[in-house]
Amino acid sequence: MHFLLNTEWREKLLHRFIKYTQFYSTSEAGIEQIPSTERQWNIAKYLFEELKSIGLSDVSLNENCYIMATLPSNISDKKPIVGFISHFDTSPDFSGENVKAKVWENYSGEDLVLNENGFTLKNSDFPELKQYKGQTLITTDGTSLLGADDKAGIAEIVTAMEFLLAHPDIKHGEIKIGFTPDEEVGRGAELFDIKKFGADFAYTMDGGEIGELEFENFNAAEATLVFEGLSVHPGMAKNKMINAALLASEFSQLLPQNETPATTDNYEGFFHLTHIEGDVSNASLHYIIRDHSEEIFNKRKEKMLFLVKYFNEKYKKEVCKILIKDQYFNMKKHIEDKMYIIDFAKNAFSKSGIEPNIKAIRGGTDGAMLSYKGLPCPNIFAGGHNFHGPYEYVPLESMMKATEVIIHLCEEIAL
Repeated sequence: MHFLLNTEWREKLLHRFIKYTQFYSTSEAGIEQIPSTERQWNIAKYLFEELKSIGLSDVSLNENCYIMATLPSNISDKKPIVGFISHFDTSPDFSGENVKAKVWENYSGEDLVLNENGFTLKNSDFPELKQYKGQTLITTDGTSLLGADDKAGIAEIVTAMEFLLAHPDIKHGEIKIGFTPDEEVGRGAELFDIKKFGADFAYTMDGGEIGELEFENFNAAEATLVFEGLSVHPGMAKNKMINAALLASEFSQLLPQNETPATTDNYEGFFHLTHIEGDVSNASLHYIIRDHSEEIFNKRKEKMLFLVKYFNEKYKKEVCKILIKDQYFNMKKHIEDKMYIIDFAKNAFSKSGIEPNIKAIRGGTDGAMLSYKGLPCPNIFAGGHNFHGPYEYVPLESMMKATEVIIHLCEEIAL
């Protein structure tokens, strides 16, 4: 496999990424302020100083923890201004504290025992592991997530910018860098200042395995249902008690049981129950609603509203209330008339010897919301697998190729 980056740059990329993983930067849902956690400031301040130290211009860190920087053009022609964006928070789905990344040089292709308790990354569970035989894998130690989502993307962007600064013979236009908090809780783009950023279009380096190139994603909403029961002594409950916990259970059964994350793929949407709690008096359900089709997405929300109405009519009182909040939308409609942005990426992939794997994201990125705010922003692979849990890993060679893609993209746009 031919690489633009030599051994020196390989080591820079590796050590940079591992350094980032050591920052505890988990975000938290349901918090009003941005960033949602104070701990995100630690990595943000580090990145702020690092971007200045490698020689970028106009480096800023604002009061909401958003980082921006500029690599000035080294050509006289006016070319489109491109941006590269990643997020530094990690998912609250699993512990992001005390991350101890493990590096496996020349991976054997066999199962990897990650710690002394026998926690194992198995080929039988993750058969795609075998395609990385002979490469360098970076894994967790089985006690935390790794944070390749999306610290791999940040490491790739910073390394690409440092490489371009060290190689002025590579011609490029003006390049913008943006790092965001709170992406994992759906708010990364909420306070992103597109006007200040100043790019004509951008790419999030926030995809999965090598080759991914995405400009479609889910439409997304969250729904919270609250059930009010009537608690009386169970010995005197006949025709009186209304058990809120049972109401919640009954409601969940009214939704299509074959439309969940575990039963759908590709362009199929779902209702996903993410949290349930309650007792006889009060109970609640929290769902996320997802679909690529805007029409079907709206019908999913309407279905939940209909079921709430049905439920209250059935029990002849308001036993159920619902709050639905849109989170992000499919970026496709804002990119399909600007496919030259995708063509730039395809050409950069080709120069890096990578076959693009164009597919729809079964999720969302900062780029989805940014596209709706006026900054077209498709998504490129960062290289990781099994995000948001202890089985997360990233091949270093995939990160090197992602770094190359950034460099070639900057070169391509300047032609």
